[in-house]
Amino acid sequence: MSALSYKKNDDIESGALDKMTVYQECQRAFAESPINARKCRKLLAKLIHLLTIGETFSEFEATGLFIAVSKLFPHKDPSLRQIVYLAIKELVPLSNNDVIMVTSSITRDVQGSSDLIYKPNAIRALARVIDGSFVQGIERLMKTAIVDRHTSVSSAALVSAYHLLPIAKDTIRRWAAEVQEAVTSQKNFPAVTLPNYAPGPAVLAPYHALSLLYELRAHDRMALIKLIQQFSGASAHLQSPNANVMLIRFIAKAANDGAHRQQLVALLERYLGHKSDMVALEAAKAVLTLRDVSPKEAASAIESLRAFLASPRTIARFAAIRILNRFAMTNPGAVAVCNAEIQPLITDSNRSIATYAITALLKTGNEASVDKLVTQISGFMSDITDEFRIVVIDAVRSLALKFHAKKSTMLQFFGNTLRNDGGSAQYKAAVVAALFDMIRYVPDCRDTALGILCEFIEDCEYTEIVVSVLHTLGQEGPAAANPTVYIRYIYNRIVLENAFIRAAAVSALAKFALVDDTSVKKSVKVLLERSLEDETDEVRDRAVIALKLLESGDQAQAKAYISPESRFSLPILEHKLALYVTGSGADFDTPFDMSSVPLITDQEAREAALKAHRETTEATPVVNGGAGGPTPASAAAATTANLASKSNSHEAAIQRAEKYAAELAAIPDLAAFGTPLKSSPAVALTESETEFVVTAIKHIFPSHVVLQYDVHNTLPDAQLSNVSVVASIEDDSEELVEEFILPVDELGPDSHGTVYVALEKTEDHLAVASFENILKFTLHDINKTTGEVSEDGDEDEYQIENLVLGAGDYLEGGFIGSFDHLWDELANTEAVDTATLSEYKGLEEAVQFLISQLSLTPLESSDEVTSASTHTLKLFGKTLTGEKVIVQIKMAASQRTGVVVQCKARSGDEEVAELVAGFVGSL
Repeated sequence: MSALSYKKNDDIESGALDKMTVYQECQRAFAESPINARKCRKLLAKLIHLLTIGETFSEFEATGLFIAVSKLFPHKDPSLRQIVYLAIKELVPLSNNDVIMVTSSITRDVQGSSDLIYKPNAIRALARVIDGSFVQGIERLMKTAIVDRHTSVSSAALVSAYHLLPIAKDTIRRWAAEVQEAVTSQKNFPAVTLPNYAPGPAVLAPYHALSLLYELRAHDRMALIKLIQQFSGASAHLQSPNANVMLIRFIAKAANDGAHRQQLVALLERYLGHKSDMVALEAAKAVLTLRDVSPKEAASAIESLRAFLASPRTIARFAAIRILNRFAMTNPGAVAVCNAEIQPLITDSNRSIATYAITALLKTGNEASVDKLVTQISGFMSDITDEFRIVVIDAVRSLALKFHAKKSTMLQFFGNTLRNDGGSAQYKAAVVAALFDMIRYVPDCRDTALGILCEFIEDCEYTEIVVSVLHTLGQEGPAAANPTVYIRYIYNRIVLENAFIRAAAVSALAKFALVDDTSVKKSVKVLLERSLEDETDEVRDRAVIALKLLESGDQAQAKAYISPESRFSLPILEHKLALYVTGSGADFDTPFDMSSVPLITDQEAREAALKAHRETTEATPVVNGGAGGPTPASAAAATTANLASKSNSHEAAIQRAEKYAAELAAIPDLAAFGTPLKSSPAVALTESETEFVVTAIKHIFPSHVVLQYDVHNTLPDAQLSNVSVVASIEDDSEELVEEFILPVDELGPDSHGTVYVALEKTEDHLAVASFENILKFTLHDINKTTGEVSEDGDEDEYQIENLVLGAGDYLEGGFIGSFDHLWDELANTEAVDTATLSEYKGLEEAVQFLISQLSLTPLESSDEVTSASTHTLKLFGKTLTGEKVIVQIKMAASQRTGVVVQCKARSGDEEVAELVAGFVGSL
């Protein structure tokens, strides 16, 4: 019976299988004469099922099964032979010593069979049962199979060779000529044996061959470039779409590695017009996912995708809008040119396409189109799954943070969404999280949003969501225009809900007693006293503590405990506790020091959360798997996971600063400077492939600047001694004076060392400078035979890149609710300067460059560019001494001159404003 003729009633019967019963039946049935092929197939299927779900057999039982299965080889039924091979592959891990009894039978099928069911399956089974020592013995068979004219045989041999690579890489390398031939050779499907298939060019064999060829050359970058050039040329005759897709991925990977990028991008752009949709779409995706893709490179890919948006084929429209949606997360302005083609897709019959279309428009649309888009979204929210709803909610949340003027529309949308019945906990939590963000980051919408949340928890069945809402009510409610409105909703939860919610409600209610209103305090105390008789200890304890603090008369102490303005950094606390409990026994002689754990303020936590949300929105693709990203379900999960991890970015910066501070404090000459106020990220001063790789870190102290140069000697046969860096200020400024240099005495082959240059500030202000750096050392040769280091060395020097100490090294990002309010408040101290960033032709790159140089936080989503010609960037932060800095940078892009910027900086300290504006003007 053919493998294609199985019916549903041939499946394994439902119900649990007994291992010993199956074992005994196999022993009996496989020894019968004549063999009942149908019965044996069913028994082998049961055996494979048991092995798949984790059942194990002893070595004795596995040997018995091998012997029994080997008796089935004389039977010529193709379907039975197929499942015999599958069973053998599953039994191999149980008894490696018994494979010899079936190896000869499998090899015989590979050698003598012309059947296109026997031979491919035999090749795949053979690769699983042999070890590295036997591979050379089947080399001739495998080479012949690789170039076989039938795609099933060739593909089986190529995939088997791929799996044999870890145990016989040197042998497989000798098959490169045959593998290369298989890439471009024309093969046919087995039309004679399987009449359901028509003859035609194979697609899988070239795909498998190209993948194997890549693995064989993966260690050699130049060989990979030659491979790409060989098969991407017009004479390559690579007709398989699958192989072309794989080749495009190889090209994209090589382009991202930095070598021959311009030529490789040109190759990708050539594939944009390929006759196969899957190839053209893959090429467009590869271009748009390139690292640091330029607007010019992206434009051709976007134009190609634009044509697919009107395709009559659903899958082509889906793939195109999916790729554009992902690219719109980081480059909304570039995708905006497709809005006219995306607009009709909102009403597409395929809801997945409609969802991606609406989220793409939300990212690329302007403020004028918000009302229409949100209305259209509301119309089909009930027709899509919760996974896609979460994607839409996240897109609307980003829009709400971007266009503050449309807050009423957004609040109405989120309110209606919460009022609708149904929806999973994850979906409702996403809507609630969006409202939390609007409360924190959109001015003047707190009261309305809190009202929506109060109404929602009256009929919410999810405990975790209600607890989070109560916490937010306790945080934000007391500062609202009429805080007493929310007290009733909170007390209702104490009366009606479970213990978890009652405890959260008591804590939230206590915070309202801190407001400066005697009647409110009195009312809250009365309500808290009613919780003293609660049946749950947690609720009673919280009520008792709150009442004791409120009745103590010490308002400051009560506020410190009930509503603290700062909290411990939990990731750092966890890290230090882990070090404490895993240290030596002597560590437990002293109690854990909580003072070593830094405190973060609410403002710092909000800033970190806002930054985390933006990073998550950019980093989490909402496109489907394969080459495009995760499914909508996994995208939602990834959003949650990324928020959990990236919200710790502030804590990560603290950990990095602590690490540097500890390293500097361990050096006596530097310990005298105190604790560094700020340490910059590492800056590369050389290419990663050079003989000496140097990175620099700038440490800012109250009266000193320390430049840390990390040096890596990559030479295998040379040792360096007396390694130092001469850092000379370009303009001979006297604001910084070199105090001393701490060199590296000895730097062996492939080893690292650190040079420190200490500079003293001669004046009490923010010093900026550009340093010319020269690496100086004495080079000693190492005898390759004896390993001895020559005593006589040659003094040498190595020019490395300049290092800039700029305004950003004295600034830190911050968050404020209203940019315009502080901008007007600091109007008296403004400094203005202009500059032309000629190396940047697009606004997106210029915006990211300015943010990185100034180390300030972008506000009002001004880091997202929505126009290709003009943009305004709004930044806020503080100096290391706490002085506020607010910056507005107006930008205009020109293909001829680059990006022209006008920087206006305001601060409470006029010198700081002039420093920031002047620094931007010098870029």
